[in-house]
Amino acid sequence: MTLSTLLSRAIAEFVDGIVAAVPRALSGLVFLALAYATVRIVLAVVRASIDRVYVGDRELVGDLLVTLVAVFLWFGVALTFLKIVGMGDIAASLGTAVGFIALGVSYALSEMIEDTVAGVYLLRDPDFNVGYRVEAKGVTGTVAAIELRKTRIDTDDGDRIVLANREIEPRWTHDASGSVAPTDD
Repeated sequence: MTLSTLLSRAIAEFVDGIVAAVPRALSGLVFLALAYATVRIVLAVVRASIDRVYVGDRELVGDLLVTLVAVFLWFGVALTFLKIVGMGDIAASLGTAVGFIALGVSYALSEMIEDTVAGVYLLRDPDFNVGYRVEAKGVTGTVAAIELRKTRIDTDDGDRIVLANREIEPRWTHDASGSVAPTDD
């Protein structure tokens, strides 16, 4: 084979590759445009729905839920895009790798995740609100703040005790006689 034959064959294969890739690339771009619009609409609907449920000091829970939905949607868009442009094997490998990474991260952050889940339960509990008098983990006082990971309790001695929500949620007592209902001032 001569150099000119090799060169013409290489150029022909290169052009054939580009011709084959153009429809996939265009399909991928159309998919991304549609996916962007769809994800934006879905997130707007999710945000509107969640904002009706989680208002005031509980907006943090709503923000967390919207962020989780957004991460899952965009990850799905990325994997589907890779599949459309002909990189299905990479998409499958990436999905598997992210699954193992998520498993490791969830194990490493298990206490933080446990605090967050317990915090969601405490924030939704009508008997556990800011201004209410409670006893938890040997601490008696007035709930000063409820956050996703920790709760702050002001004791009768004037101390502020910070407890992890995973320590409070399984066992606490509401002292209805000493509670002061929060005001909307």
